[in-house]
Amino acid sequence: MARQIDYYFSIQSPWAYIGHALFEDLARSHQLKVNYKPVLLVDLFSETGGLPLGKRHPARQRYRLMEMQRWRDKRGLNFHIRPKHWPFDVKLADGTVIAAMEAGHNPEPFLRRAFAGVWEKEENLADAATLTRLADEVGLPGTQLVERAATDAVAALYEQNRQDAIAADVFGSPAWVLDGEIFWGQDRIELLADALKADRKAYTADV
Repeated sequence: MARQIDYYFSIQSPWAYIGHALFEDLARSHQLKVNYKPVLLVDLFSETGGLPLGKRHPARQRYRLMEMQRWRDKRGLNFHIRPKHWPFDVKLADGTVIAAMEAGHNPEPFLRRAFAGVWEKEENLADAATLTRLADEVGLPGTQLVERAATDAVAALYEQNRQDAIAADVFGSPAWVLDGEIFWGQDRIELLADALKADRKAYTADV
């Protein structure tokens, strides 16, 4: 049986975008079953003590911009630090990922295209027509998924992801939970790789 990992993220998160391809390569190399769990970050932050970007001290906001440039270089990416349509209402985009999984599709091609849409192509992912087109481009039934993403049923699954994140002590995006051990931030992917390579027992806070 494939080893499972929970992947908490939001399409709106620059750090999820920056680390996504590297994580997916790691997941494939270790044949992990990835449980994609989009989560509404503003609600997660309010529960776990984080602050949305606009409420953080200006020094933290400036440092974030420098870090994005550093990691853009480090990961060999080419993206806009301040994309045209960001921030945006991400619920429909994240919900499309949930709808894809609910229908039995692998959401990863859509997710990769969606991240690029926000950060590289400056597309408006709050727009249903844009999301439909992006899903269609990767071979998914865009109209069906985007319509489903707007339903109360998908909203309930979205909220359940938030509850699951809180129960797992997840507080930001991206975060991976492997056997109960949390790896938060795209700069922890190398540590996740080390844990998988060592095949060690999960670390906990009970030390």
